Order: sequence, then C-alpha cells, then structure tokens
Amino acid sequence: MRTRYLLPILLAAAVLSGCASNAISPSYTSSNPDIMRISENRPGNPEKRIENLGSYCVEITETWNDHGTTPDGQTLWAKDSARAVVRCE
Repeated sequence: MRTRYLLPILLAAAVLSGCASNAISPSYTSSNPDIMRISENRPGNPEKRIENLGSYCVEITETWNDHGTTPDGQTLWAKDSARAVVRCE
C-alpha cells in the first residue's frame, strides 16, 4: 500500500525541485555594443543627425536609458532612438 503513493510523491518532488532551481540564466551580452551596454556610468548621448533619404530627410535623436540592473547589480543601458521627418536643406 505504501508503494502506491511513493511514485506520485517522488514525481511531485522532482517537479518542484526542477522548478525551484535557476534553470535558465540570463545572458547580458550583445554583439553590437552600440545598442546595449553594462556600466555604472551612463554613456554619452550622440548628437542629433539628419539623414537624407531622397525625397525627404529624417532627424534621428538617440538617448541612453536605464533598463534595469543585472543580477550582480550593474546598470543595464539601452539606446532608444526617435525619428522625425524634417525639411531637407
């Protein structure tokens, strides 16, 4: 009679121990450091630039924003960009 309940209990213990462990560790790396950086100091914002796209121009503004912290406490910075159509000069 005892063995009848042993298998479900062992199965439940295996599932709970598997869920309790950190199975997937996050990766905070990027092959392009121009869009994401890990640092305590905020990276400098690039200057606004205007790109001529033929029949119109686009003004591009890029800013570095705090997007949380890594598990070891370092700040995660990600670059956001805003684009606006402007008159070509």
